[in-house]
Amino acid sequence: MRTTRTRRTALTACTAALLAATTLTACQGNDALTKEPSPAGAASVVQPSGGTTDSGKAQPAAHTPTGGTAPNAKGGAGDGNSKASGGKGGAEAGFVACAAGSTKIVATKVERPVNHMLLTVTNTGKRACDVYMAPLLRFDEEQAATQIVEDSKPQAVATLAPGESAYAGVTLSSATGEAAHGSKPKKLTLHFAARSGSGSVGAPVKVTLPAGTYKDDSAAVTYWLSSMQDALTY
Repeated sequence: MRTTRTRRTALTACTAALLAATTLTACQGNDALTKEPSPAGAASVVQPSGGTTDSGKAQPAAHTPTGGTAPNAKGGAGDGNSKASGGKGGAEAGFVACAAGSTKIVATKVERPVNHMLLTVTNTGKRACDVYMAPLLRFDEEQAATQIVEDSKPQAVATLAPGESAYAGVTLSSATGEAAHGSKPKKLTLHFAARSGSGSVGAPVKVTLPAGTYKDDSAAVTYWLSSMQDALTY
């Protein structure tokens, strides 16, 4: 009898211990499910490569253009230019040359100096433009352009806002009348010089000459100048 009781007591103790262990394991499992994640284990935003954020939303992969250089606002790879090339006059990037379609040219005979004519170019367009160097002139069917008075070269290019004008003085003939090939031309063609100093831009302009205009081989034209007085100094 005593042996049987001893066995029952031991069995009861083992059963109690087993139940206690099972309860402890269940509690620990619940703790693991409810425990807040530590900062070290917190989810972070995945860098753009098609991953996810901590909100669980998929993020598109970042696209880098071929060559690894981000394009600027104009589609280039950071070329630094703020303006598109050209304008009506076909000028270089950042510059707009005055041209036939946005200007008016008037030739006026003046009393002083003698044998002179004044050319006036007025910007009739809606934005500012530049007149480079001197007007390129050809009287009638002359092969060569009229020579330029280099001493008249200004310190800066004349920029014309809408409605503004620039001027060029034209010496038509020598005061003494000694120059050769004197004639009364019937027409004058004007080209706008290119910014580079080589060639012209835009279409040619047909300029109406004052009645009785006389010229000879000494004819010369100044650079475009901002002052009428300066243009008639040479």
